[in-house]
Amino acid sequence: MTPRSIGCGAALLGAALVAGVLAAAPARAETLDTPSFTIAIERHCAEGNVSCDKVGYTGTSKKNGKAIRLNGKTMHTLCADGVTPCRFIGYEFRNGNVNYTVTDGGELTVTIGRKLVLQERGEWK
Repeated sequence: MTPRSIGCGAALLGAALVAGVLAAAPARAETLDTPSFTIAIERHCAEGNVSCDKVGYTGTSKKNGKAIRLNGKTMHTLCADGVTPCRFIGYEFRNGNVNYTVTDGGELTVTIGRKLVLQERGEWK
């Protein structure tokens, strides 16, 4: 085996190890505490991804303790090219025609169709 082929093998092994670590990386979690709900957000994408289509939402009512689990994605402004995601602005989750939006600034908005059902500001923990 030549030194060059050993280097390539090591590079491939290193890449495989990195891929394995990223695939096995735990979800990153955040919690938003609003007057009515505790919302846990879990991102299931590799660290450093600008956008993520694998985001979990668990919203628990402070009134009755019931919880809802949803899947969603990150939201971003678009860069000057109109295509590339730029600044992160929050998360979006859908349950039929009910839309849950959680902003980076800590606001929870729930709409049914175009009707605003709930809007609360909370604090990220």
